[in-house]
Order: sequence, then C-alpha cells, then structure tokens
Amino acid sequence: MVSRPDELMSPLTPLEIEALSLSLKVAFLSVVGALPFGLMVAWLLARKTFPGKLIIDGAVHLPLVVPPVVVGYILLVLLSRNGPIGSWMYDTFNISVAFTWKGAALAAGIMAFPLMVRAMRLSLEAVDQRLESAARTLGASRIRVFLTITIPLMAPGILAGVILAFARALGEFGATITFVSNIPGETRTLPLALYSLAQTPDGETGAARLAVIAVLLALGALIASEWLARRLNANRGIG
Repeated sequence: MVSRPDELMSPLTPLEIEALSLSLKVAFLSVVGALPFGLMVAWLLARKTFPGKLIIDGAVHLPLVVPPVVVGYILLVLLSRNGPIGSWMYDTFNISVAFTWKGAALAAGIMAFPLMVRAMRLSLEAVDQRLESAARTLGASRIRVFLTITIPLMAPGILAGVILAFARALGEFGATITFVSNIPGETRTLPLALYSLAQTPDGETGAARLAVIAVLLALGALIASEWLARRLNANRGIG
C-alpha cells in the first residue's frame, strides 16, 4: 500500500524518534572517533613510502568493496565476548561492544573510514609541499607546520571527508545488524528501524517517513559538504 501525503507528514512516533536520535548519536561518535586515525592514515598514504604500503592502502579501502555483512561478521568473531579481542576487553576492562550502541558506532565508523581517508588524502596530495618546506627553513617545527599550514590548506578535504563519513554512518545497515543485531532502544538505528517497519503489517507509513528522512539527511550532508568546500576555497582565493 502506498502511503498518502498526509500520512507522511504526520508526527513521528516515539519509536521513530528514538531510532533517529540513536542514528545521529552513532554517526556523530563514529566520525569523531575515526577522525584522528583518518588524518594519520591519510598522511601516511599521501606522504610516506614504505614496505607494505599497497597492502595498507587496500586494507583501508576494503570496506568499500566487500559486503558490509562480512565486515560485521569479522567484528562479531573478533569482538564478541567469546572472541579473542572481545574476551580480553571484557575480562580486563569489563567492556563489551557487541550488541551495544558502542558496537554500532564502531561498525559505522569502520564502514565510513575509507570515504574519510580518501577525501583527506586527495586534499593533502594537492597541498604544495614547498610551502611546508619554506616554513621549516624558517625554524618552524614539524608539528607547527602541520597545524598551521598543512591542516588549513587541506581543510576542505577534511570537512568533505567528515561529512561524507557522517552520511555513510547514518545509512549503515549490513555491518550493524550483523555485529550488534536489531535491539530496540539500544542498536536499532534509522536503517534498522526502517527495515523492521517494512517487515511489520501496517508499518508502511512509518517506513516511508523514515526513508524520506534518511534521503533528506544524506542529501543535506552532501550539499553541506559541497558548500563548505566551496566556501573554504573562496576564502583561500581558489576558483
């Protein structure tokens, strides 16, 4: 049954609001957690040559080409309470991430990580290294050069990577449902709630509303990414 326009405009139910807020929290935390690692990996891949670089590059981009369910299954095997890493974390720190919202954030961050790294790497490769060398000859430390020259020049790529990763994390489904299941109030994010409603009798209207929200959020993130990149480039005097 196709939902009527007035049904799509009706207020969200508490369960739908819960799924939306959980998705936003998971996406935000996954991006915040992945950002420092993304910067480090992007810098290594863009500026360094070392044995095994091709393997690391392939591993970073692997989530883009393998089914998300495979990523979720690997996380479940490694990080469940019976897994080699998960059992150690639980016995040592009493921390368990499988079947929790923290695990959902981890799965979303891993799936979004390649997009973040790629955007930042391309932006870093476009930075003129002669500017960094000039600053170094004037006595600036490597850290100061990175923070005051490299980061500002690659800022459009950082912002684009962050926003694209956020949008990707919002839409993550396969790895999430495999690793943390579909638990209401704990791991049922927006895509999982949409899936549940689509499988429920008379849930078409709620599923349609969540689908519209998901499309609008993703479209808004892409528009924001393009606008911010253009704004930063304009401030730097780039076309």
